[in-house]
Amino acid sequence: MITGPQSPGVKSQMIFSCQQHVDFIADIIDYAHGCQMRRIEASRMAEMAWVQHNNEVADSTLYPLANSWYMGANIPGKPRVFMPYVGGVQNYVAKCNEVAAKGYEGFEMSA
Repeated sequence: MITGPQSPGVKSQMIFSCQQHVDFIADIIDYAHGCQMRRIEASRMAEMAWVQHNNEVADSTLYPLANSWYMGANIPGKPRVFMPYVGGVQNYVAKCNEVAAKGYEGFEMSA
């Protein structure tokens, strides 16, 4: 899945977002390969920090008040969590670039 939950995919120009995601994925795979790593996973702390940031950004809008699939309301019993990132594509790309510049900070890699 390229433009998944908590990315700006569905709230942006999809072709641009897909290309940015593909580039990030290709770059991190290349980085891991260069370090002779075979496994890449977001750390639990980085994942929780992004979810918190995504929720803070969403909570500054009216989106979380809607009973929509953006909140997971279309799946009975699913916890309500805002799905897309609405902080702007430019902010999302800047965060991805920052993560990459810091040696993919927030990702755990292993051989």
